[in-house]
Amino acid sequence: MKNRSFAQSLLNKVQHQVSSLKVPSLLVATGVTFSLSIPASAAIDTLRNEGKTTDQPPVPKQQLISQNPQTVELTLVSFAVTKEAYSKVIPLFQQKWKRERNQEVKFVESYAGSGTQTRAVIDGLEADIVHLALGFDVDRIQKAGLIDPGWEKEAPNDAVVSRSVVALVTRPGNPKNVRGWSDLAKPGISVVTANPKTSGVARWNFLALWGAVSKTGGDDAKAQDYVTQVFKNAPVLAKDARELSDIFFKKNQGDVLINYENEVILASQKGETGFFTVIPQNNISIDNPIAVVDKVVNKRKTREVAEAFVQFLYTPEAQREFAKVGFRPVNTSITKEFDKKFPKVNKLYTIKDFGGWAEAQKRFFDDGAVFDRIQASR
Repeated sequence: MKNRSFAQSLLNKVQHQVSSLKVPSLLVATGVTFSLSIPASAAIDTLRNEGKTTDQPPVPKQQLISQNPQTVELTLVSFAVTKEAYSKVIPLFQQKWKRERNQEVKFVESYAGSGTQTRAVIDGLEADIVHLALGFDVDRIQKAGLIDPGWEKEAPNDAVVSRSVVALVTRPGNPKNVRGWSDLAKPGISVVTANPKTSGVARWNFLALWGAVSKTGGDDAKAQDYVTQVFKNAPVLAKDARELSDIFFKKNQGDVLINYENEVILASQKGETGFFTVIPQNNISIDNPIAVVDKVVNKRKTREVAEAFVQFLYTPEAQREFAKVGFRPVNTSITKEFDKKFPKVNKLYTIKDFGGWAEAQKRFFDDGAVFDRIQASR
């Protein structure tokens, strides 16, 4: 009864104060907290426009927003080995957006092999943003009508947001004396790599193996002979980069691992030490693109925050977190910070040297193309 009398007394005072403002229709809720059907600041502005004053201070718009916080949700679909970086980057963006817009951003995150993620998005997984291992996968989503043409120009650096190179890792002490590409084709060497049909890293690995011959003076016939022998030395093909690491480090299979440099660095940070790592000086720039999925952000009305998140990934604070877990920075302003972490590569070529992803896919990875022929020969 006492609480009810107190609430009624408080309600009477508020109603009296509101009526004194001569605002025609204000709804006051009963209880301890109160809300107005129109902003108090708007009522005060009306009084000021009429030449009247009030002792009640104006209610800041930010304060009104904070009383009814809005939340926006983004779904990020990415390839497996970016998870560690995003665990640090996403909170930084959430704090920034909250500070600047006073809005909560929740993330739904999905990580798997790039090819697997691409099929999932095409089949109906509503991703606001895709960060994939290769541009070909983003192109597939574009062809499915989910991303508008010209996505490469919607973000800095041709939409490449993370970068790596191919690394070779051997057992402690390097018992098989693996020093470079040519050693992978030797008899008695067990190689651990992934399946280009399901994995982005596997396609990068394949092109690096091909380039080990074709970019050093060898013709296509010699390149195919070499790559065929390497795959004959690979008894198991993993589905993605993370499974690659598990097979080699946790299951102790294989003499030499071919993987992203960043995944090897991350493994060492998690305690997988003592292994011998080679960064071949003839290597391929592994460029990972990002894109906003236009059809989804238009439907969910999340374009503004999705595009802001993509732009944030290029900032020094975000790129620094990618670099800490092994990705080579694409923001040149912080490159010097990590010079000692990333060995220089003397001859670095790109997917453009293979005619771009459309040409490389058709030539090497489509059904019946070079990789299938190599598999058949195994």
